[in-house]
Amino acid sequence: MTRIIGIDPGLTRCGIGVVTAGAGRRVTFEHVEVLGSPATAELPARLHQLGSAIERLLDGEQPAAIALERVFAQQNLPSVMGVAQISGVVMFLAERRGIPVALYTPNEVKAQVTGYGSADKTQVTTMVTRLLRLGAPPKPADAADALALAITHAWHLSRGGSADRSTRGRAPTGETPAQRAWREAEARAGRRRSGPRA
Repeated sequence: MTRIIGIDPGLTRCGIGVVTAGAGRRVTFEHVEVLGSPATAELPARLHQLGSAIERLLDGEQPAAIALERVFAQQNLPSVMGVAQISGVVMFLAERRGIPVALYTPNEVKAQVTGYGSADKTQVTTMVTRLLRLGAPPKPADAADALALAITHAWHLSRGGSADRSTRGRAPTGETPAQRAWREAEARAGRRRSGPRA
């Protein structure tokens, strides 16, 4: 059995979902919680609070892999910054422990769990509840999203995929159309940022 932690990163709410992957596509629920930090606190204190809680979970659960939502620019820049900051903390803690990190776009997770890349949060929650045979839907949505990330990576591993799905800017072999579009968009955004300044 392979234990996987899914993390839906955020400064105010950070979803943590733990599953074990069995033979085939069977996944078993282990744990779920949503970590939080007060919006009134200073950023270093918030990162420390969340980082310490994530560190506790990594040491307690001893996962074989972490599935993390891939950060990408959205309309709400402050929200993106919070996601990026917590993602950096997660990757730092994982690397220190030798735990591989797999990155997934929200659409990839939705497509895997529901079969539809534009599924809404209710559909994702319903499928997570069914797949993990839970007595009640995990709440809030951050909890269901974290479990969906863990399920997605469990299925990736069951198909013989690598534990580390970070592309590090390269074009990986066998990438999906969604992964390719995401990588190309990130490359375009990087070129815009590194362009000449007036």
